[in-house]
Amino acid sequence: MESIGVLLTSPMNPYLEQELGKRFKLFRFWDFPSADDFFREHSKSIRAVVGSSFIGADAQMIEALPKMEIVSSFSVGLDKIDLVRCKEKGIRVTNTPDVLTEDVADLALALILATLRRICESDRYVRSGAWKRGDFKLTTKFTGKSVGIIGLGRIGSAIAKRAEGFSCPISYHSRTEKPGTNYKYYPSVVELASNCQILVVACALTPETRHIINREVINALGPKGVVINIGRGLHVDEPELVSALVEGRLGGAGLDVFENEPNVPEELLALDNVVLLPHVGSGTVETRKDMADLVLGNLEAHFLNKPLLTPVV
Repeated sequence: MESIGVLLTSPMNPYLEQELGKRFKLFRFWDFPSADDFFREHSKSIRAVVGSSFIGADAQMIEALPKMEIVSSFSVGLDKIDLVRCKEKGIRVTNTPDVLTEDVADLALALILATLRRICESDRYVRSGAWKRGDFKLTTKFTGKSVGIIGLGRIGSAIAKRAEGFSCPISYHSRTEKPGTNYKYYPSVVELASNCQILVVACALTPETRHIINREVINALGPKGVVINIGRGLHVDEPELVSALVEGRLGGAGLDVFENEPNVPEELLALDNVVLLPHVGSGTVETRKDMADLVLGNLEAHFLNKPLLTPVV
């Protein structure tokens, strides 16, 4: 397989990059001055693309690589891959589900606790020496708060299970009501937001879920409500979120993702009731290795004509 051309779309993981280099003929997209330069020189050499949540395989790339057979994504999300075009051209697509579920769910709970208990602000309070001048202000309890989850898939369910450990009533919204769950289902996000104190975004990004957190939802959640986003930045109408936080129409936010990463609105940087993370939901050594092994396993399965480990298309 050393002669099979594989395109890595962006720097992702040192272990993954090293193993791809050992097993395949690896091309690093960022080594070339422009995409056009790369496509001009190597369009017929690439049989596989390894993408991520930042750069996947859009229509332009798919059209420019006529020999492409598979896109193996180092991510569970598929919003950076043109799935329709892949299906039309018979290109296989895989992702990395399950292995990152626990880490992302852990981080969602960490964001909830950090936002309600002002953990980051408290840390700064100690480091600045302010504690010597008086106690830190009182914060907000998490145990018993009602938690609404948008998307009760693998990650949403794992978040719900953890929140139950804090005696939190759980409700959710998804495309359809889930059988076999005791959680309260709401047919719209506005209804969900009206009936919870903490609203967690855990759904896939699709055209339908883009800006699923909008002004109406934020107003329904209210000035004591908190938004937690461990999905994708485009799930949230960022200008509306910023204005609601600045005006006090929303109580707080814990965000691991943003609309235009790595750019974050300046207004958010000045707010103490917001916790900001650099898209690290799956960012542990253990999980990133598991994700890399899934990418590698899917590629090897494809080129050995074996069943894919985690097929999407």
